[in-house]
Amino acid sequence: MPYHWSESSTETRLTLWPHQSLTPQGFTWFIGLTAAMLAMPLIAVLGSPVVWVLMVFFLAALWAVWRAIAANQRHRSTTEALTLQGETVHLAHRPAAGPALTWEANPYWVSVHLRQDGPVENYLTLRGNGREVELGAFLTPGERADLYEELSVAFARR
Repeated sequence: MPYHWSESSTETRLTLWPHQSLTPQGFTWFIGLTAAMLAMPLIAVLGSPVVWVLMVFFLAALWAVWRAIAANQRHRSTTEALTLQGETVHLAHRPAAGPALTWEANPYWVSVHLRQDGPVENYLTLRGNGREVELGAFLTPGERADLYEELSVAFARR
């Protein structure tokens, strides 16, 4: 599961992050193998002027793959932190770009909701302090359902 609970004597903290299956070493291997496979057709035209024309397309394709993976890696840096501390529940959503989005409420008045008819399957929200905020948008529907159960228990203990 791409989330972690931690507890201390004064607070309970839930940290969520998107799935991260591509390591830096895996990225290096993927780019290297992609470059090798894209370069294979160049072997047939080595020594002719055509190789320079094909090289432009080869480099453009490799650049596009690199950029797409780099953009995906930036999006994976999104995190959410839910902190239950005393008379306050605090949610901080840190997107890949831009300022952090925060929400605070009294945990006594916060309710956890899992809706099947939301924008996505198993739409997980917290409602309190006059607002409803989404939690774990990057999780799978099964993970959101599991997290709903764990959050319900955590808020019931408060």
